[in-house]
Amino acid sequence: MIDDTEEARRIALNLLNHSARTESQLRDKLVGRGVTEQVADDLIDRYREVGLVDDAAFARSMAGAHFRDKKLARREISMRMQRKGLQRDDIDEALCQISDEDERDAAFELARARWIRLEGREPAARTRTV
Repeated sequence: MIDDTEEARRIALNLLNHSARTESQLRDKLVGRGVTEQVADDLIDRYREVGLVDDAAFARSMAGAHFRDKKLARREISMRMQRKGLQRDDIDEALCQISDEDERDAAFELARARWIRLEGREPAARTRTV
């Protein structure tokens, strides 16, 4: 087990340089690389204090990107956030930026695009598919 704070810090910074991570993801990666849980928790507490790890900001960014780029529904985004270890409060706050109207417009846009792609099929089959 890695009990050395400097080695743990090096591992954590390499992970964070690669991509933003939630506290849970960072903890899991550190422990998976042999860092003791106590050292990992202490390091994450420090990184939270200085802003290197911010689950609320991560959740807001993820919600915006997944909705804007992938047109995912709030429910799907929420499930993906839960899998990343985000807390319910951070998830709910992040999803507030997506309104019912935004979600409805995105669903209509996806359905319209699908309708166009299915041009040439029988109308009944096209309607069932969309």
